[in-house]
Amino acid sequence: MNDVTPSMFRSQIELALNKGYRFVPASEIVRTGGGEKDLAITFDDGLRSVLTNAVPILEEYSLPWTFFPVSEWSDGRHPFGEDFVLTWQDIEAMLKSGAEMGSHSATHPNFAQIGRDQMVDELAGSRELFSKRLGFAPETFAIPFGQSGNWTAEAANIAREAGYTTIFAQAEETRCEGTIARTFVTKFDSDFIFNALLKGKYDRWEEWF
Repeated sequence: MNDVTPSMFRSQIELALNKGYRFVPASEIVRTGGGEKDLAITFDDGLRSVLTNAVPILEEYSLPWTFFPVSEWSDGRHPFGEDFVLTWQDIEAMLKSGAEMGSHSATHPNFAQIGRDQMVDELAGSRELFSKRLGFAPETFAIPFGQSGNWTAEAANIAREAGYTTIFAQAEETRCEGTIARTFVTKFDSDFIFNALLKGKYDRWEEWF
């Protein structure tokens, strides 16, 4: 989550490395299913703090990462203040540094609460804007809010029609069919909680539910 401080982020990386975990690209886990000690780091929303706070630490440890910006937010259409969201120049710099990127929709809606036309705009429209601004259309998508109650079969069908091949959700045991599980890590996750998370104790836990 974007609330994790740099010092906590560094501590979590050290803890995982000291326990023998290996950080790999998210795409590798999608492709292979991941090994028992494989971890991938992903960031949603495309906030600038990823570039300013997280990336220096990731580069220090030579770790791969994936980020999922919201296309219209990076295009300047958002309710946040200046320098809060990654610009297209920021995104290009992160891609050049080796990061992987997927879409997090056009405006970050709850897909369980919108109609088909808006789903098409959010999914296909996001790919189109990324293609226009960056020269490529991402094939991976991270569900906004990310949980079983935020995605529908209709949304999944539209995502496939739009050209997405991989959908990231959340909890391993509760995610919607056809999605890839992730686990939220937050500022509330002490070493004790983070250790439990690594052991799979939160494979049914959903952040907002």
